[in-house]
Amino acid sequence: MSELTAKRSAVTAARLALFLVFRIGNERYALQAVEVAEVLPRLPLKPIARAPEWVAGVFAYRGAVVPVIDLSALTFGQPAQARTSTRLVLVHYRPDEATPTQLLGLILEQATDTVRCNPADFQPYGLDNRQAPYLGPVRKDAQGLLQWVRVADLLDEQVRALLFPAQPLDLLKEPS
Repeated sequence: MSELTAKRSAVTAARLALFLVFRIGNERYALQAVEVAEVLPRLPLKPIARAPEWVAGVFAYRGAVVPVIDLSALTFGQPAQARTSTRLVLVHYRPDEATPTQLLGLILEQATDTVRCNPADFQPYGLDNRQAPYLGPVRKDAQGLLQWVRVADLLDEQVRALLFPAQPLDLLKEPS
């Protein structure tokens, strides 16, 4: 009987996924942990001239330059507050199967908790929000609603071209 219980527990655990929970203002959001590469403290960033206000800048990480967006500024037009719990979260960004995975930095407030739950518990919230396609379904728990942020849908085509140009600049080429 204990072997059967162990198998059922393993199946139940397999259905559960880990999510990193953060806040924008008073609202709770979550990223699926498999999309998170690393959680870092907030670091100094180099601004990108003439980029949208929610593009926080870039920083060097293990030999690569990583673009960073402020999810609070993207979502509600207000930059993330500088708190001790504000983190720079590196995610695996891949908008589609044809594009290689790249690192993208997200500035997230109060990104200090995780929750393990069944992804099927998240349900549509009844609004077709074309301005924020990355805001996915919601899940109700004891603390209220938790909304899933889909990393693949964070950037539209124009911003993706700005942050991840298909043709990198040729620095050795003579200017015309």
